[in-house]
Amino acid sequence: MATDLRVGIFVDVENIARNGGYGMRYDVLRDFASRGVEGEPVRLNAYVAFDEDRARDDEQYEANADNFHSALRDFGYKVIRKPVKWMTDEAGQEYGRSNADLEMAVDILLQSDRLDRILVGGSDSDLVKVVQAVQNKGCRVEVLGFDHVSLMLQEEADLFVSGYLVPRLLPTRGGEGPWGAEGSRVRGVCYSFSHDRGFGFIRYMDRISTGLWNIDTRNDDSPYSSAFAHETEFPSEIEVEDLPSREHLFEFTLVQSDRGLQAKDITVVR
Repeated sequence: MATDLRVGIFVDVENIARNGGYGMRYDVLRDFASRGVEGEPVRLNAYVAFDEDRARDDEQYEANADNFHSALRDFGYKVIRKPVKWMTDEAGQEYGRSNADLEMAVDILLQSDRLDRILVGGSDSDLVKVVQAVQNKGCRVEVLGFDHVSLMLQEEADLFVSGYLVPRLLPTRGGEGPWGAEGSRVRGVCYSFSHDRGFGFIRYMDRISTGLWNIDTRNDDSPYSSAFAHETEFPSEIEVEDLPSREHLFEFTLVQSDRGLQAKDITVVR
């Protein structure tokens, strides 16, 4: 049942892109954050790094940045440009840095009074305190990231979701048909494995829906499905003795077999 919850999205674009989320679809992110909600999200803030010095000398860089920022605005995001600052390390090497954490934290605090659910896209532990502060004000805070997400941040959130698992959020490596259809590539976690029989099952989110807590794929209301996975389909770098495991994420092709949907061509995402 749809609700009238007020939703806000705050995304550190540079952090997401640098930590596994390059190519993330911001329209899908919007759909995910607003799942089960009636109407439009209230706030959508995208904090982007922008090298003003490079833009003056590199027309292609400026054009690419403008096109990306325009696409974000088309999806309803407010684009907050954070200038890249150039510094020199101890070895005399220059490096660029753009940190959106502070401004994003301040905006979350100031704007949370009119929000019920906040989705934070990022990975830094610096965000833990602001998550706690906003929760104390009555907001539900969800965190989405890909790689190198602070464990403290994951544990502090009301819900942490790996962006790899959200349908269509990040492109897959090939596959035919929409996410979850036969022949498509999806991502999931091996939650069950029988070492005596040499097979297990991989659970994947087959649609963006409410009830993400409902991981029992036998339940019709669950947004998850599962695929049979034989030990011979896992890549060589995976020790099947370590399965099942929540530490590994897998990408695989869905095919029909006498056991139902089966995972083929399994690769390791992380």
